Amino acid sequence: MKTIQKVLLALAVVGSMSLASADGADTFKRCTACHGIKAEKKALGKSAIIQGWEAKKIITALHGYKDGTYGGAMKGVMKGQVSHLSDAEIEAVATYIETLK
Repeated sequence: MKTIQKVLLALAVVGSMSLASADGADTFKRCTACHGIKAEKKALGKSAIIQGWEAKKIITALHGYKDGTYGGAMKGVMKGQVSHLSDAEIEAVATYIETLK
């Protein structure tokens, strides 16, 4: 196997490992105290109910909270909650939230 092929294979494995480790249900466990088990609550009585949101909308909101360009009353709280999340974790948790009913 050529060196370049080995490098590309190694990168593909690492990339798939980081995506696989981004477990949306596990990540969401940290959110349930405020948002509810099924994302059915207004966080601290102030946020929108996120149950029923499409993953794309959640991803946009979480990235916005992370970079400070999104949010109202919960902007400061949420920035701290999402600042450590990777893009893969954000996508995974958004995909998981989208499934909650």
